[in-house]
Amino acid sequence: MAEAAVLLEDITCTFAARDGQGSYTAVKGATMAVAPGEFVSVVGPTGCGKSTLLNVAAGLLQPSSGGVRVFGAPLSGINHRAGYMFQGEALMPWRNALSNVMAGLEFAGMSQNEARQQGMDWLRRVGLGGFEDRYPHQMSGGMRKRTMLAQTLIRDPDIILMDEPFSALDIQTRQLMENEVLDLWMAKRKAVLFITHDLDEAIAMSDRVIVLSAGPATHPIGEFVIDIPRPRDVAEVRSQPRFVELHKAIWDVLREEVLKGYAQQKRA
Repeated sequence: MAEAAVLLEDITCTFAARDGQGSYTAVKGATMAVAPGEFVSVVGPTGCGKSTLLNVAAGLLQPSSGGVRVFGAPLSGINHRAGYMFQGEALMPWRNALSNVMAGLEFAGMSQNEARQQGMDWLRRVGLGGFEDRYPHQMSGGMRKRTMLAQTLIRDPDIILMDEPFSALDIQTRQLMENEVLDLWMAKRKAVLFITHDLDEAIAMSDRVIVLSAGPATHPIGEFVIDIPRPRDVAEVRSQPRFVELHKAIWDVLREEVLKGYAQQKRA
């Protein structure tokens, strides 16, 4: 069996309670893996710890116990083989689109001319050719997300981590972005770990969907292979009988956890 691109082994993350009394275990004993070239989505109730696991995979958060392996090697510190597309805005407001996209290459020491050339190429790839001089406040939400996508992919990471990247977009723009990501992913088949609260999105895009329990002490409780042929159009695939079957099977596992999470939020 091929070495996992990223493997989270028996991860537990415990934090001090907000009131300073005691502790809170967000994730407990969670194990999951993404193979090279595999697109894996993680779904679960709001606030269950999905982003915590992504931050562990990125090396931004040290787990309380357990470990991370990246292509077989133990991860220590930042995961330099991963690119991270955040849920919130991650563009520098004082830089235009091109300068934002180039930033990672510049920080890595690439010459200005080469970084500019690659930045222009990536803006064209994500449909923003001709918009390189726009600043974030001059862009629509979809344009900002396209810029962030180019910013993430320009360094050609072996692993792509995505934290609900399209949740703030309207449905039409969201579906365009989802198809955009799938087209770019199909071209190079990098490992993707994709966090989403949208089950339709998870099924439409993924090779495999992992379901997390409600928190605290969240952990995987289900795993489903998405055996729908590729290439896929995220809007059209929803009408396929196999999509409907998979949606029902996953929702049967997820529904009770969503209700638990909702009840916990009402009590908070």
